[in-house]
Amino acid sequence: MAVIIPLTEIRRALEGIDVLQAMEQGFVAYSAGRVVVPPVGELLFDDPAGDVHIKYGYIPGDEYFVIKVASGFYDNPRRGLPANSGLMLVFSQKTGELAAILLDEGHLTNVRTAAAGAVVAKHLAARPVSRIGILGAGVQARMQLEFLKPVTDCRDVLVWGRRADAVATYRTDMEAHGFRVEIAAAPGHVARACDLVVTATASHAPLLTAADLHPGLHVTAMGSDTADKNELAPDVLGRADLVVADSLAQCIERGEIHHAVRAGVLESQTVVELGRVLADPTRGRSSGHQITVADLTGVAVQDIQIATAVYRRVRGGVDAD
Repeated sequence: MAVIIPLTEIRRALEGIDVLQAMEQGFVAYSAGRVVVPPVGELLFDDPAGDVHIKYGYIPGDEYFVIKVASGFYDNPRRGLPANSGLMLVFSQKTGELAAILLDEGHLTNVRTAAAGAVVAKHLAARPVSRIGILGAGVQARMQLEFLKPVTDCRDVLVWGRRADAVATYRTDMEAHGFRVEIAAAPGHVARACDLVVTATASHAPLLTAADLHPGLHVTAMGSDTADKNELAPDVLGRADLVVADSLAQCIERGEIHHAVRAGVLESQTVVELGRVLADPTRGRSSGHQITVADLTGVAVQDIQIATAVYRRVRGGVDAD
């Protein structure tokens, strides 16, 4: 019978998992062609605004395959509800039997997304980082900043968000976590004043343009996980010295690379996948003056890695008992 693992138990299991290492290993395997990841299943809603993603896949030879359902309904916080929800299903590769239901309520998706942002910053941001810029004030904007702690000593932050009350709360909360936070009047101010910027919004219109860029800047764009979301103007990617995708095939269909290729300012063959940068650092940043952009649309291999790691951790505890 399948094990049902609630969020409280998932959180405990995560304490014993090196999520950044799991993401790095997953991205390397994906770019090496060692992971089976079908196209993303997607449901888009207008009233109220929301989207549901079904991501699934497996690593041949592994014990399990994973199916993930994750939702984002962006008016939920105004109703006193979390914006994200979902679950992950872990199945045996040998028998097809359901081994575990991870009732993560979207938390594992948030964790693996934030961890991917940290991996990108670790390998692509210029050193040292003098100021971190965050666009957005929601859950992911918080988690992206928290997950940057192990990869940079920088604690100075400049944040922008659409809602003044949300940004003010963000500043208070993140200062309690050891950051020094200032609020910017506009997204461009963030990019111009920082050397590491993370965009974590559900914007459907560009927040940054090429005019906001400067030598040495790295931008991680992780909010555009559908074809209609867009945080960076195409000319941002057109001006960048290096553009990195978590999945080139996926980013051509959705995210910032999708918009830049359609606009004719970026050729897809110039884009490097993250897993290839991790496997061969010479394919990444080559100087402190380069402008680099990473487009993170979220790849099923991340879900495979985190779901199987949690299940193995929980199963190990059960076996030990």
